[in-house]
Parts: sequence; structure tokens; C-alpha cells
Amino acid sequence: MENSTKLQRLIPAKEHIYLDGPKPRVNEFLFAWNVFRQFIKGFRALHFVGPCITVFGSARFKPNQSYYKMAEEFGKRIAQIGFVTLTGGGPGIMEAANKGAFENSGTSVGINIKLPFEQHENPYLHKSVTIDYFFVRKTLLIKYSYAFIIMPGGWGTMDELFETLTLIQTKIMNDFPVVLFGKTYHQSLMAYIELMTNEGTITKEDLKYLLLTDDYDEAMLHIATYINQNFKVKPRKRIWWLFEKR
Repeated sequence: MENSTKLQRLIPAKEHIYLDGPKPRVNEFLFAWNVFRQFIKGFRALHFVGPCITVFGSARFKPNQSYYKMAEEFGKRIAQIGFVTLTGGGPGIMEAANKGAFENSGTSVGINIKLPFEQHENPYLHKSVTIDYFFVRKTLLIKYSYAFIIMPGGWGTMDELFETLTLIQTKIMNDFPVVLFGKTYHQSLMAYIELMTNEGTITKEDLKYLLLTDDYDEAMLHIATYINQNFKVKPRKRIWWLFEKR
């Protein structure tokens, strides 16, 4: 009991909401309703943006750093093949990729999230939507994309990478290419993935769509190979009574 009391003192009041377990049914319903509203908000914002390629990466890189410039180049190249550059809408790698698209006649879209620090909407977005929950945001970042570029990043980037790979492994998404860009940064991660393969917790087939590279051309060729095979977009008509504006 004493240890439990000490733990509660260590956890900020607004954070321990996630440790409280079941709440009154009306609270649970309101939470579920708010999640539903968040999804609809995202669906409405992104329904007509066009086919996307999502770029994941750290919010902490600055414009004078090499990884920022690399992400900017990817935004440019995504624009050149006629796809939308989709990111988490914040600073760092996200800003760089959006900037590359924005400044090279491409379409740049961001799905931002409310955070008490670090995250703010970058200025290189043609369209943006702000979401309250990470899991809703992650769904939207995956739902509208045909390929994924993983730049160096931290916890959030790793979460997004392995969520994507899990969906590919379980056939929820089929034939979606994933580029892991930056050999030096990711070499230890790839060594661990190789260990998992050797231990049989994943198979070599699970890695079919994952490419580790430092080469832009190789990355875009990997993406183009699968996009050319699987790219199908149905026409989407705007419905006036849903207030879908042009």
C-alpha cells in the first residue's frame, strides 16, 4: 500500500488516467465517441488528397543537419513521380519531406498531433489535420499511402515502422514497399532483425518488402517496382450534401 502511494505521487495527475482501469460507462462511451469523431475528421480531410507516400522520422533534426536534407530530397522525388508527400506534419524530418514536396510543385500533407512539447505544424503543408490520439493518427498515416520511407528517428518512428511491418506480415496490407533509409543509423536495428530471423520469430519472407539503403535511386526504384504492380485508385466523387468542397 505504501509503495502504491509513493508511485501515485511520482505520476503526474493528468497522466495516471491511463492506469485507472475501467471508468464510469458514460466516460467510456464519450471516449469512444470522441475517437469516432477523430477518425471521421481524418477521413474527411484526406479522402481526396490523392495517393500518398508516407515519410516517417524524428521531429528533432534541424535544417542544417544531413538527415533533414535527405528527407527534403525524398519530398522532391515523391513530387516528381506524382504522389502526395504525407507526414506527421511536425518539425524535423516531417518538415523536411513536406518542404521538398512543397517547393517542387508537389502536394504536401500533414497529420499533426496535440502534444505538450515538441510538436507544431510546419509551414510547408497544403493540407493539414490535427488529431488527438496517436493510434488514430498512425492509422491515417498508413491508410492513404502506397509506400513508406523510414528516416532516422526515435520511439515514435520505430513504433510506426514495426506497426507497418506487422500489417504487411499479417497480410492486412499486401505488396507495400518499405524503405529504411540510413545504413549507419539503422545497422544495429537490422542486425537485431537478422537475429529475429535466425531465431525463427520472423521469416525471410517477412522482409521481402523492406529495403535498407543509402541510395535515393535504389529507394525510389524499390518503391516504383511495387507501385507499378499494385497502384489502383478508384475515382472519388464529391457529394454536395456532405459538404465536400473542392
